[in-house]
Amino acid sequence: MGTQTLATTQGRALWALLLATLGSVASQPLRGDSMCTARTLAKYSITFTGKWSQTAFPKQYPLFRPPAQWSSLLGVCPLRTAAHTQGPAGAAHSSDYSMWRESQYASNGLRDFAERGEAWALMKEIEAAGEKLQSVHEVFSAPAVPSGTGQTSTEFEAHARHSLVSFVVRIVPSPDWFVGVDSLDLCDGNRWREQVTVDLYPHDAGTDSGFTFSSPNFATIPQDTVTKITSSSPSHPANSFYYPRLKALPPMARVTLVRLRQSPRTYVPPAIDLAGRSNEIVDSLSAPETPLDCEVSLWSSWGLCRGPCGKLGAKTRTRYVRVQPANHGAPCPELEEEVECIPDNCV
Repeated sequence: MGTQTLATTQGRALWALLLATLGSVASQPLRGDSMCTARTLAKYSITFTGKWSQTAFPKQYPLFRPPAQWSSLLGVCPLRTAAHTQGPAGAAHSSDYSMWRESQYASNGLRDFAERGEAWALMKEIEAAGEKLQSVHEVFSAPAVPSGTGQTSTEFEAHARHSLVSFVVRIVPSPDWFVGVDSLDLCDGNRWREQVTVDLYPHDAGTDSGFTFSSPNFATIPQDTVTKITSSSPSHPANSFYYPRLKALPPMARVTLVRLRQSPRTYVPPAIDLAGRSNEIVDSLSAPETPLDCEVSLWSSWGLCRGPCGKLGAKTRTRYVRVQPANHGAPCPELEEEVECIPDNCV
């Protein structure tokens, strides 16, 4: 009986040691990838600059009802974990909470934000993630920008366990398009990055099938994943970003994060602050010129052949301009064509 009790005790001790070992291993970086070991909090300014100009994106550029503009910026610093993923650029840490991710399905909150600019459901998702193992350290926002080439900024704090930053900004107007950053790491080993600049390109949330900026609501059923919009995808001439002459779209926006110097202080858990800091309209003279070729309709049917009896007459057909050329794009061809014919009803 004593031998059995001793064996049971030893077995439990071995099981506890195994669990402790596995827990220790699970908390370590995988495949030699280092975690963030920066000691202090880091305060950053984030500046979003819209580059959505009529020069850079001439096709169907929204001028009214509503004109081109950007929604407010909504961002988070989620918990950094040791989960390891392999992507085209190599290894990267993931996080407990993902605001959005390419090739994955958008949440209900992201859908509402991308389609209508409503942040309530997305904020509830972030709040729920924050209550679960404190997986969100900070929530921040910046004011909306009333033009396509505006600028807005705010500040936030990052922590060693929350060194990733994600945010979204809705493209207004659009079916469900947005720009943003997914899990950008501000930490490099044991130090914080001083400045990071990222060019931003349009993404489709995969919840609405509209092709143009002003398309009516047309739900995507079944829902698609989040995809990057390019000059050739979706491959449809009606798409507002379809520029077959371009290898790649110019950046639609740019974000710059700069570390702010501050004196060391005791860590105080930050409260959620959705108050933005500033926004302004910036000059867009440096915007790239994207050539837009003229687009015309199909030819109409031939008209009646008219002319005097005993002589050749003429008949015509016409077409109209669907898209005016811009930025040195291909000019429009002739819109009327005439050929000789034998009159049907001569006079």
